[in-house]
Amino acid sequence: MPTVDAVVRCPIAPTFRVSQLAGMFDLPPEPHTERRFQVELPGLDQPWQVGLIVGPSGSGKTTVAAAAYGRRLRKRLRWRRDRAVVDGFDRRLSTRAITQALVACGLGSPPAWCRPYHTLSTGEQFRADLARGLVSPGKLLVLDEFTSVVDRPAARLACHAVRRALDRQTFAKRLIAVTCHEDVARWLRPDWVLRMPEGTLTRRCLRRPRLRLEIFRCRHDVWPLFAPHHYLTGKLNHAARCYAGLVDGELATFAATLNHFRPDRLRISRLVTLPKFQGVGLGGAMLDGMGSLLSEAGAESITINAGHPAVIGHCNRSAKWEFRRLYKTGRKPSGMYLQHPHWKTSAGRAVATFRWKFS
Repeated sequence: MPTVDAVVRCPIAPTFRVSQLAGMFDLPPEPHTERRFQVELPGLDQPWQVGLIVGPSGSGKTTVAAAAYGRRLRKRLRWRRDRAVVDGFDRRLSTRAITQALVACGLGSPPAWCRPYHTLSTGEQFRADLARGLVSPGKLLVLDEFTSVVDRPAARLACHAVRRALDRQTFAKRLIAVTCHEDVARWLRPDWVLRMPEGTLTRRCLRRPRLRLEIFRCRHDVWPLFAPHHYLTGKLNHAARCYAGLVDGELATFAATLNHFRPDRLRISRLVTLPKFQGVGLGGAMLDGMGSLLSEAGAESITINAGHPAVIGHCNRSAKWEFRRLYKTGRKPSGMYLQHPHWKTSAGRAVATFRWKFS
């Protein structure tokens, strides 16, 4: 196992005030100060995916990371103020690869993808930085001040999202987080942890805490909280039945249903997760919960037309949803939709149709 030997040396200017302080506190006159850090870190030839270097400010974690990984150590990324977030990625990446990376890191709101980086919230900026770093060239990403600018609940959920994506091999990348926040360990589930200033290295993989989602019927007045984060329109059909999902008593997800001209044939018309909770699987859990809830209430058919990559990915992976058809240019208005041209359809955009499998 490689040993990192880092030395920080700084000259001391022999000024009058320095000499005065040395006399006041009986400090020995020194031409420079020096701190040495000697620690062990797992090698890049060993099997691991996520590492964590954690310790209080001034404990030497950044010094050790810089000595071990050099230029691969990053802090904040630079983004152009006159370009959308999706335009801040490597030009060689496809739009599909960029959006998949953003979704995997918990930034799953298409309206946010089209805005400049500086207009995003602090939590959204952190997730954008993370996504861009994970699809950057190279096999290792080392992030300094990891989650330092994000409130703790949002930081834990972001860690949950990125570890989930790494476990699914969404990124061909190793991640090392350098932080002063111990609380991220349970959610990031690192394969090894270096604790400073003790310099102790432990190898383990913690069990991820479980999130409990509670679904209940709600009124239309809940929708305005979720509308800005929906990737289509902020409008909600007056005939829609609304449902909200709570995590630890806090609103996290929203779903709405419409019937296909029969009360027992339902379509999930809205599915939105608030930015703070994106990337941890709550949207998929809400979708599955809605399927179970509606089928128990007597529904004979439950479908969803999805264009969002996260929804399509969940339905494709799930054994509870059956793929029915792909409409590359959307569904053209027909039947009663021709008589009501103001009704929203999927014309002009690609959507996939899935149907709930009744047990």
